[in-house]
Amino acid sequence: MYSRRKFIKVSTLAASTLAIPVKAADILTNEKRYPVVISTWDFGIPANKEAWRILSKGGRALDAVEAGVRIPEADLNNHSVGRAGYPDRDGIVTLDACIMDEFGNCGSVAALEDIDHPISVARLVMEKTPHVMLVGDGAKQFALEMGFKEQKLLTPESEKAWKEWLKTAKYNPVINVENQLYRPDKLPGNQFNHDTIGMLALDEKGNLSGACTTSGMAFKLHGRVGDSPIIGAGLYVDNEIGGATSTGVGEEVIRNVGSFLVVELMRNGYTPYEACREAVNRIIKKKPERAKSLQVGFLALNKNGEYGAYAIQKGFSYAVCTSENQEGLFASKSHY
Repeated sequence: MYSRRKFIKVSTLAASTLAIPVKAADILTNEKRYPVVISTWDFGIPANKEAWRILSKGGRALDAVEAGVRIPEADLNNHSVGRAGYPDRDGIVTLDACIMDEFGNCGSVAALEDIDHPISVARLVMEKTPHVMLVGDGAKQFALEMGFKEQKLLTPESEKAWKEWLKTAKYNPVINVENQLYRPDKLPGNQFNHDTIGMLALDEKGNLSGACTTSGMAFKLHGRVGDSPIIGAGLYVDNEIGGATSTGVGEEVIRNVGSFLVVELMRNGYTPYEACREAVNRIIKKKPERAKSLQVGFLALNKNGEYGAYAIQKGFSYAVCTSENQEGLFASKSHY
């Protein structure tokens, strides 16, 4: 016979379960699906393939995500990640990146100049210093001390775009600007589709790591830093639960500590998709009018290797690499 206390407890649990609507495909199965690597945008495909070279041989997720995001960092056709990124309004290219491993160790660099692989500098901040983040001149000094070579990052193409922008000097973020030159006849993963890259990997030992790297918003104020190098905003990993990363207008992600929020929602029983959707809805709820004219997307991976994404606007895509398919590409669901 149920006591009144037991009845109340069971009723409360049932009500809390019903309060979170899920589709059959979103229910956690507890089935292990790894190794796996996922990343933001179409150009995540070649980045994932590089990461997979390490994961497929039993390598560590941390090594995989670093190697993976170095691909777009070095792509001279990519103007929003790495050495060919568009400059700020003063004509200076500044790079941001962070990395986080399965032990909760993390490293970050922001407003880094004249160094072409910020993700590797961020890893050395994590491994060689007692700090989490280095910025500006200090980050550059550290990189040079670690053996990185100083080089000019402003490419002729980026300089031309900057000088064209100076004619009007108007700064208006464009939704899915990474897709504005995309044409259906172009292959996924090319120079016509790019933005910040966030990558999450789960290796064969079941350990998680993540990386995020960008050159930030084109023609931003000098010194502006978005969410990408901020642990908890652009990236967060908890090896007990899962990891999350973000893309889009970084200011809105920072205001909501977005990636940390996604992971905490997964801790409380949300699937990766549900967690990303709730994080997006929080942004919209706080600034409903502003949200209509900007893009933010979240991508998440849980401990079982299940993944999901959600964005404010249509157009956000993410790449998935597994033993079955190294070129998976999916369109994220969106609020609008």
